[in-house]
Amino acid sequence: MTMQARTVTAMQLPELTNSNQVGAFWREFSDSAQVSRPRIVIDCSKLPCMDQAVLLFLLSCLEEAMKRNGEVRLAAVPADAKAVLESTGAARLFKTFATVVEAIDSFRRPWLDRDSHPWRSIHTFEAPADAA
Repeated sequence: MTMQARTVTAMQLPELTNSNQVGAFWREFSDSAQVSRPRIVIDCSKLPCMDQAVLLFLLSCLEEAMKRNGEVRLAAVPADAKAVLESTGAARLFKTFATVVEAIDSFRRPWLDRDSHPWRSIHTFEAPADAA
């Protein structure tokens, strides 16, 4: 069995204003996602707006990582883009963080992210003492 160090890859999302930028980012992203369980942070600070094309592109990135049991987290998402993620329901698919450093740290210290864990709504209950 081979053990490899699991690294976190941080990538700057360009403005995606032309097909050359989209293609270049996709190639770089795909190369980074070619490992087992990729952990990728996408810095969205330069994102001018979140339209349908950008949302679909981010979902494609997530899908590519998930094919290898990986995860994509978003960092520095502008407020209007975050509103689009919320209104479309895509916010449930991405964990977002204020900074790239926080997003990277969230991979290294998952116990800090307990509140957003999907099992947070599971509760255990003890039976009353007189319920024998």
